[in-house]
Amino acid sequence: MLWHHPRVRALLIVSILAAVLIASCTFTSPATPPATPVATTAPSVRRLTILYTNDEHGWLSAQRNKDGSSVGGAAELLGRWQAVEGYTADGPFLVLSGGDMWTGPAISTWFSGDSTVEIMNQMGYRAAAIGNHEFDFGVDVLRRQAQAMGFPLLSANLVRKGTTEHPDFVKPFVVVEAGGLKIGLIGLTTTTTPQVTVPKNVADFQFLPYADALTRYAPQVRAAGVHVLIVLAHVCSDQVRSLAPRAKALGVDVLTTGHCHERIAEEIGGVAIIGGGDYLKSYARLTLEVDVTGRRVIGRRAAVVDNTATAQGPAADATIASRVAFWQRKADDALGDVIGYTRTGLAHRSDALFNLVTDAWLWAYPTADFAVTNRGGFRQGIDPGPITLGDIVNVLPFNNQLVDVAITAAQLKANLDCCGGVIAGFTYAGGRLLTPDGDPLDSRKTYHVLVNDFMYGGGDNFKLARQDPNAYFTAVDWRQPVIEYLRWLDTSEKTPLEMRLDAKPRSAP
Repeated sequence: MLWHHPRVRALLIVSILAAVLIASCTFTSPATPPATPVATTAPSVRRLTILYTNDEHGWLSAQRNKDGSSVGGAAELLGRWQAVEGYTADGPFLVLSGGDMWTGPAISTWFSGDSTVEIMNQMGYRAAAIGNHEFDFGVDVLRRQAQAMGFPLLSANLVRKGTTEHPDFVKPFVVVEAGGLKIGLIGLTTTTTPQVTVPKNVADFQFLPYADALTRYAPQVRAAGVHVLIVLAHVCSDQVRSLAPRAKALGVDVLTTGHCHERIAEEIGGVAIIGGGDYLKSYARLTLEVDVTGRRVIGRRAAVVDNTATAQGPAADATIASRVAFWQRKADDALGDVIGYTRTGLAHRSDALFNLVTDAWLWAYPTADFAVTNRGGFRQGIDPGPITLGDIVNVLPFNNQLVDVAITAAQLKANLDCCGGVIAGFTYAGGRLLTPDGDPLDSRKTYHVLVNDFMYGGGDNFKLARQDPNAYFTAVDWRQPVIEYLRWLDTSEKTPLEMRLDAKPRSAP
């Protein structure tokens, strides 16, 4: 999506030809002034480059391809910034995150994000928005991580319920300096957070409308004499675009996106909008030309850049690579036990993977009639070869437990109609709930259904807590039945998991 203007389109062609590994979305506006005044009457102009990632989700290690190349990786990304962007910690650069930093692969999840915080500190991040997944390990962990960070966590619309006060682990805004410029940074967190993290972890908070938070704080930040005002928003692009006119009226120069893992480089009404993708596989680069005297942005160029590494490309940063390897060894030592084998692998969010998890729940908890879990809880697939404990943590990174809810078939159907789900013990076909023999469930009968506590608390808009307020919390970690089931199946190279697994579709839409 480009800014449509005849002169700008010509400049855009030049910038694309000169860029390195730039993704298809980019803009340039307006004609870039020189870095220094061309005459004594020209304004003093300084350049600032923003390097922006979001939805990192703890993907610190690169993902290797069969051709020897790789995608992602923290060390690879920093190496690219240094070689391609000319990045230095004391230069005219600002490294920022849009949030959702640490829930993902075992290298981060198993350590509650400690590894990700360390690596991001070393990479030179200056600030981050709070994303919904920052709450996944609870507020105490979030508070500890905020103290360990060498940069602030920002959210202007996150307040204690019934007040306008912000919790102690967050700042609504900060003012930082880079390249001789004062930059204001305001944070925003998606208002859907209570539905997309463990609801009990945010029960004491509320998330105010974005425009209200900006109206409160943007004038304060501008009054501090900043040259540039940036809003770090862990918010999807459709809502950010709607916010752009109001943001412009409040003096905002840049809006970021997050949460929806989008690659964005565009402009709306003089406000730059950027999104860096996800998993450190790419980043957004935004270069601003700033009139220091007038304290205003007079030029901007943006692109989304792939973090793809080849033997001929930039070298990974050695210090970061060493620390990533250290954390990977720790994860392997803790979670390297082999519990099964798969010849072909189980694709992410495939029926085979879905059925493995829910069948394991019913196998381990046979007093339940059915099992239902949400699709969003599945974050990776399983690669071919030995299956380790770490693979199960990768697939199910959240710290959830199983809950036994007693609901009628009609209530179960209402949840599936509303929110979808991955199921075991019955099938969902044409809007009908059927037994494995094809008979309809009795809509008036009460069944015991295993769910996870994220769903029970109202995550993804499930209605379970209202339907059974006295559900039984089993205290069983939702990963443990999967681990024990795989051990019981006793799979090997001769008898891989594929020979023991039901891969037929039976999930709700």
